[in-house]
Amino acid sequence: MSSDRQAAEDPGTTPPPPRGGAFLLAQLGAHAAGRFGERVGELGLAPPDVGLLRMIATEPGRSQRSLAADLGVVPSRVVALIDNLERRGFVERRRSVEDRRHHELYVSEGGRRALEGVREVAAAHEDDLFAALDAEDRARLTDLLGRVAEQQGLTPGVHPGYRGLPKRPGRG
Repeated sequence: MSSDRQAAEDPGTTPPPPRGGAFLLAQLGAHAAGRFGERVGELGLAPPDVGLLRMIATEPGRSQRSLAADLGVVPSRVVALIDNLERRGFVERRRSVEDRRHHELYVSEGGRRALEGVREVAAAHEDDLFAALDAEDRARLTDLLGRVAEQQGLTPGVHPGYRGLPKRPGRG
């Protein structure tokens, strides 16, 4: 019997922990995302809300369709998310002066206040997450991760988790 097979059959033998950068990125990514979700949850927001508010604030007047394209999702997913933000007073839809059939998106005053709180939470989150690193290490790590994300074809500033969101909140 091979030693690999014996280890699999022997319940007293534990496999070695996963190793390598890819596993560590996944482990830290899941941890960081969970902690960030908890932190912005204290502000009454979910991470997808934060991302959309940031994207609208960065480009005021953009359309829901452009958001959907940047996120890589169908427009109906964005409509449901924006409906929620509008109901809560964080986003305003305004008729486009160029094409009255379309709406432009703007962050409201309430949305701006929410984003200020998010900035504070995000800074504390990053400081906590990278407490083991000095400023030079943090800058180097950020640069390296940015290069990997670019090489993988990830859209800067867009979390790939949007693609997995349900079309309407509360429905799968």
